[in-house]
Amino acid sequence: MPKLIVGLGNPGSNYSKTRHNVGWMALEKFAQVKNIYWRDKFKGSYAEFALRGDKIFLLKPKTFMNLSGESVVDLAQFYKIATQDILVLHDELDIPFGTLALKNGGGAAGHNGLKSIIEKTGTPDFKRLRIGIGRPIHPNMPPASYVLSNFDSEEEKLLDDLLSLASEAINCYINENFEKASSLFSRKSVVPIVL
Repeated sequence: MPKLIVGLGNPGSNYSKTRHNVGWMALEKFAQVKNIYWRDKFKGSYAEFALRGDKIFLLKPKTFMNLSGESVVDLAQFYKIATQDILVLHDELDIPFGTLALKNGGGAAGHNGLKSIIEKTGTPDFKRLRIGIGRPIHPNMPPASYVLSNFDSEEEKLLDDLLSLASEAINCYINENFEKASSLFSRKSVVPIVL
């Protein structure tokens, strides 16, 4: 069965290093390891490769976050990919920075990219790889400003490790299954534990 892996983010150089683009960054990291060629179509950039006879599609929607579902549905319908075979990589405020969590289905929790995908597919029943960015330290900073700001210098030092960890989780998902990836990578973190 074909699978679709979506990295959420916003197009443009002014967004490329923001917390909201960590899903896009993680997908690019995975693609780098696989040495994949990107093409522009389906209102985004997409790539494909075969794994044991199954097609795996990668997608970076370029519609801006709140219209991500348009790009996802265009590709999924064209290649007849079931919604339950879609894995969405996205930033997650409710998980500490540097920590992963995998989830099957659920609500949008205020995330406009997820909201758009749920709206356009008509179901919340797709898989998610939630990449923790934590909440703002300053209580007066609105979440919308926080997600559109760049990672701080301490986070930057761990960012490549976080993207590599997410890439490993994707690899486990496509080579094994979602349950295996979930058991191995949920709550796994790149942030050192201070005793």
